[in-house]
Amino acid sequence: MIQLKEIKAPELEQNLVPVALSDETMEERKEKLLAKMKEKGYDTIVIYADLEHGSNFEYICGFLPRFEEALIVLHSCGKAYMVLGNENLNKAAKSRIEVTAVHMPYFSLPNQPMETEKSVAEILMQCGMEKAKNIGFVGWKNFTGKSEDNTALYDIPYFIVQAIMTNCKEARFTNAAGLFIGDGGVRTTNNANELAHYEFGAALAGNCILEAMEEFDEGKTEMQLAEKLAAFGQPHNVVTIMAAGERFVKANIYPTNKVIKKGDRISITTGFKGGLQSRGGYAVFREEELPEGEKDYLKKVAIPYYTAVKIWLETIKIGMDGNELYDKIEEVLPKARYGWSLNPGHLCADEEWLASPVYPGSEELIKSGMLFQIDIIPSVPGYGGISCESGVMLADKALRDAIKKEYPEMWNRIQKRRSYIREELAINLSEEVIPTSNATAYCRPFLLNKKAAFTSSI
Repeated sequence: MIQLKEIKAPELEQNLVPVALSDETMEERKEKLLAKMKEKGYDTIVIYADLEHGSNFEYICGFLPRFEEALIVLHSCGKAYMVLGNENLNKAAKSRIEVTAVHMPYFSLPNQPMETEKSVAEILMQCGMEKAKNIGFVGWKNFTGKSEDNTALYDIPYFIVQAIMTNCKEARFTNAAGLFIGDGGVRTTNNANELAHYEFGAALAGNCILEAMEEFDEGKTEMQLAEKLAAFGQPHNVVTIMAAGERFVKANIYPTNKVIKKGDRISITTGFKGGLQSRGGYAVFREEELPEGEKDYLKKVAIPYYTAVKIWLETIKIGMDGNELYDKIEEVLPKARYGWSLNPGHLCADEEWLASPVYPGSEELIKSGMLFQIDIIPSVPGYGGISCESGVMLADKALRDAIKKEYPEMWNRIQKRRSYIREELAINLSEEVIPTSNATAYCRPFLLNKKAAFTSSI
């Protein structure tokens, strides 16, 4: 039975340092992608990027194009071209795979010099696509709707698509984002080096959310608390949220100088590469301080939600399909009653939401190496929300052994997290479910009370 009681809080994790992706990992990524291209019959793929939609591009070359657009044109033989604007052209030499640089002034910022006599199509002719028979466009999204031909939807700027189609009139074109994400996508599983790379950001997010919760108090402003949601200058992969009371006033989505008052509904979110942390609840010490009409919040919303989180963590396993996990959450937290609408769990990586194998009827298998967010968002009319969204990775024995051998400090952190979750939160994790931060499953619905959190212990 879930209870709200005084328990020991997780300790902040010390000496977190970034883990670089190795040369071997980058070569493995390229080879996985080329094999997937061969499997699906692609001669060439065109991978688009801008700063907001660049993770597929980054996956293969190691960096984002900052404030310009960019392309990687990858042929099935392994030859790669990188098409860049004025200020990113020098970054081709930094690519983690070998590329031939092609200058595209049209990718540069407005009114920067576009001194070229060549059209977009003529510039792209330098990328060797003219003989390709099957070309895939890779934006950032694999479309899965039932009302369109999803293979014919391209989330790439029209001027690029038009130029390539002009150059390659005999080619067949399809959306090829599925090579990267979705069922069987190369980015959906990770090796030990990749998991260590992403664990750094997930662990930072855990520390940040715990520090913000510890700093939380009446009379403080959203901005004061939001300072705790940043770390070491690392880039966020999600909008930072520190919101008290009514949200989206005058369309604002960022922390302001609004002062926290007792009884406010609260939302807190921060995330970095590899993991997000989100918390929701009320600015109260105890149930009696909840607003009128909401005093049964624990019974009506918070405890059923946390029960679902516990069940999610104790149910997920390598080899199950996504539908089985979906059905289990529907069983313990019925959508019709609790108002959640998104997938109850999704994959993450460089971006906060990569894709999700958890949906009705899903036959996608949960695999070793997957990096998950526990993302269940109840919405019950008349009540504030509740959240302890956080992350886990799935690892079979071989992968666990590799992590233990190659990253012993990370392995030690993992063991401490597992012990905390089992002993303090009374959640029975299997050996293959690995928490990615010290805050995983730690939930304090009454945020003024720094000692009471949910646990299923008696």
